[in-house]
Amino acid sequence: MDDESRAVIGEARPSSALANARGRPTAARVSDDVLLDAARRCVLASGLRRTTLAEIARTAKVSRMTLYRRFPDVRSVLSALMTREFGALLHQATVSGADAPTARARLVRSSVTAVRLLNADPLMRTVLDVDTALVVPYVLERMGGTQRLGEKFIVALLEAGHRDGSIRRAATAVQARSVLLVVQSFVLSLRPATADVAAEALLGELAHHLNAALRPL
Repeated sequence: MDDESRAVIGEARPSSALANARGRPTAARVSDDVLLDAARRCVLASGLRRTTLAEIARTAKVSRMTLYRRFPDVRSVLSALMTREFGALLHQATVSGADAPTARARLVRSSVTAVRLLNADPLMRTVLDVDTALVVPYVLERMGGTQRLGEKFIVALLEAGHRDGSIRRAATAVQARSVLLVVQSFVLSLRPATADVAAEALLGELAHHLNAALRPL
């Protein structure tokens, strides 16, 4: 991911430079969300690989120095963006299952909802459609921050299921990783997998498999 960009330097009259400086929000006034919102717009327009700090700063209408004070490079901005966006989706998925009668039912419902939300999310679609190569290392080589975040949600529900007796007792870390791998495969492959199979029918099978795998023996 390239975090360097070429700056186009042009001459400007002092009055125009002063007006531009006054028009920019100061570092103290700019929240991280403003900067991350700008990063999101840049990614949706250009993809992850082509997004630069200079472009994010222009979109946020701040100086590059303001952005540098918060984030040292483009990778850190995008990491924060992914954590915020996908964390919010995972929270939404968890809330969707909150009224289920057991922790197992909550986990199953939340997992299916997470797949549905992530596949419909414009940012996730941009990553999968435009920057597919960036996803490969997190499937074949190492776990990423977004995966770790998802696993935390799974662990919390598994532990609740162990307590209420609705989930088969096993090593929580192993169970959580297994659930993550299953859900992840649906997130990454749902679109091609539903070219000739109804999406809701396939998600119904996901719910069935998770429920059966987690049910106490």
